[in-house]
Parts: sequence; structure tokens; C-alpha cells
Amino acid sequence: MIDFRIEPELQAKLDWMAAFVREKCEPMDMLFPGHGAPYDVANRESRAHLAPLQADVKARGLWACHLGAELGGPGYGQLTLALMNEVLGRSYWAPTVFGTAAPDTGNAEILAMFGTAEQKAKYLEPLMDGTIVSTFSMTEPQAGADPKEFACRAWQEGDEWVIEGEKWFSSNARFAAFLIVMAVTNAENPPHGRMSMLIVPTDTPGIEFIRHSQTMGDSPGRDDGIHAYIRYNQVRVPLDAMLGGPGEGFKVAQARLGGGRVHHAMRTVGKCQRAIDMMLERAVSRRTQDKSLGEHQFVQGAIADSIIELEQFRLLVLKTAWIIDNEPHGAARVHIAMCKVQMAKVYHDIVQRAIQLHGSLGVTLETPLADMWMGLPSLALADGPTEVHKAQVARAYLKNAKPAAGLFPTEHIPTRLAALKQRAVV
Repeated sequence: MIDFRIEPELQAKLDWMAAFVREKCEPMDMLFPGHGAPYDVANRESRAHLAPLQADVKARGLWACHLGAELGGPGYGQLTLALMNEVLGRSYWAPTVFGTAAPDTGNAEILAMFGTAEQKAKYLEPLMDGTIVSTFSMTEPQAGADPKEFACRAWQEGDEWVIEGEKWFSSNARFAAFLIVMAVTNAENPPHGRMSMLIVPTDTPGIEFIRHSQTMGDSPGRDDGIHAYIRYNQVRVPLDAMLGGPGEGFKVAQARLGGGRVHHAMRTVGKCQRAIDMMLERAVSRRTQDKSLGEHQFVQGAIADSIIELEQFRLLVLKTAWIIDNEPHGAARVHIAMCKVQMAKVYHDIVQRAIQLHGSLGVTLETPLADMWMGLPSLALADGPTEVHKAQVARAYLKNAKPAAGLFPTEHIPTRLAALKQRAVV
């Protein structure tokens, strides 16, 4: 049975979160607006604002809700997390306030799943406490996100792994205490068994930051980029720095990326809802041609399209979360890909309409809309390009498709009529 009711206890949590995000987290967005601000643990001013907010969240039992109680979180299922992330998606700082900021959530999950007791004590516990941040160092300048083309390698020398190569767009590395590096360790294996994951503290000798790339919305001329281009120059880590076993890097990555993609989608629902809320307020606040904006049919059409598209996307996200909670591991892979594809399109269309409805104000930096718009291209590329996931969805359905038995398609009316007449004669 399909049941869309939310239990009163959960609704009370969601209501508290919504008010808290509006009153406490959104002001952080304005006070500390830099893309890297939530990850800069050395900024005393922002941390002074952040600490009491995180304490409030922990007191409510809402800290790091994606992890189980044994790891410091309540261990909610994905369906509950979907509803919570809708709320958190409205604020850039909110995931940090609630202990669910990417990439730390994904890194925490694979540390929890594949880490040793020593690795958990050294890296996972401070990560869960929010005292450090981390980086997932996977993509490469010549290969993008295709692991089959990765060239960064690691080999064993005595009781150490030696890492050599380059990584591109390692987000937040300038603030991170450690990096999780994907490197080729078993070159003779099939493509998906060639790589391993290694935990590398950022103060390890041989790590060279070539530059910290800026993205749309950063300040030209300032060194405020947060996406590192890194050279690993004979970087040495102990053998026990491996996360999982040799050649299991792809498996570890997939365990991390699937959850990350659906959580991006969950938060995107909240971003889109915020844009729609702004559209609605604007439509009843401004007048043109002797009537309010909301009385113009073009505006009504833009609002209706946005509401309907978001509702469709939201239902896709909730169904995906339900599958993750209730079906065997991996059953939601195609639906996660659907979410990844659709979130960029829905976000683009809704934010564009909201900007248009706000006129000149919409293209200024005086509302959140410009920052939303500038974040769109990154959203379409994060955790794999949209096109890759479209191909994945198509292949999954093509695999089960069967060719027509005869010359014409199965739905060919003349052929079907002829078969009916033949059966009638018999």
C-alpha cells in the first residue's frame, strides 16, 4: 500500500528543523557566504557562530542522521532522510550545522562500512564530531570521473604504499585533515578491480597543491577556490592506510557515490521549493499593467509548471528512498540515476523562472537566486555527468527489451488484426 502520511513525531521534528534553518542557518549563509566557508574549520568567527547551533541540533537528537546510533547518529532510513534533507537543502550552511555536509557524509559512510577500528578512531570520530573535514580525491585531469582511465597509481615498498599521480577537483582539500585517494594498485586486474582507496593525511610529505580552482560565484583574482588540483609526488602512507582491500576501490566508491547522489537530489527538492516560495511571494507583491504579477497568465503558467515539475521530482526522490529502505542492496541504482538526471533539469527550469519573475533584482546578488543559478552547472556534473546516468537508465531498460518476433512491431495494428481473424477462423 502506498501511504504518504507523515507520523506526528516526525512532522514535529521537520517543523522544528524548518524554523531552525530559517532563523539560524540562513543567517549563516549571509554572514559567511564563501563556497568554502562551511568547511574552513580554522575560521574562528564562523566556528563561534556554528558551535552553539550544532549543540542545539545534537540536543534535539538530529545530528548526523544518516548514521546509526553506534556511530553517533540516530540511523534514520532514507525515506526519513529525504524529508529532512528537503529542509536542509534551503540553506548552504544547514548540512554543516546538522552534521550532514558532503563530502564528509559519504566519507563517513565508507569509513563506517570499510574502515578498521583504528581508522574509525583516528578519522571517523573527529569527522563525526565536526572538528575536522575531509576530501574525496578521485577524479583526474585527463580522465574526469571515468575510473577506467585513471593513471594515479600506488605501489607497495616495504611496509608503505607509495602514491604517484595527479588528481583534479578534490573539493575542500585546502581545509581537509585527510584525503581519501583512489589509486591504481592492481593494474593487471579487470578495469573495476584495478583501484584501491587510501587514507592520506593532508600534511603528508609529497602532497603538492598545484592550485585551488575557482568556480562560478567565486571572486576573480582572489585565492578563494576550494577545488584542488593535486600532485601526489611519491607520497608515502603505511600499509594500514588502505580502506577496504586491494582492488576494491571501485566497490568502495560506489557504496559512497550512490548515497551521495540521492542526498544531492533530496536537498535539491528544498532548493527548488525555496525558489518557488520566492516566486509566489513576488507574484503577490508586485504589480504591472494595472494588476498583480500573479494575475498574469504567463506568470501563472510559470508558477504552475514549477510546482508540478517539483512535485513529480519529489515523488521520484521519495520512491527512490523507499526502494533503498525496503529492497535489496543495489535495487535502487537505476532510480538513483533517474534522480541524478532529473534534478539538474528541474532545478534549472525552476530557478530560471524565479529569476525571470524577479526581473533585474533576480540577476543581482541581493537574493539567493543568483547563487542558485551559478551552482547549477556543478550540480549537473557532481558525482558523474548527467549524460552518463541517462545512458545507465537507458541500458537498464534496453537489457530487458525484446525484439519484435516478426517483420513489423508488436503493436502493428494490421498484423494484430490478421492474427485475431486467424484465431476467429480456427
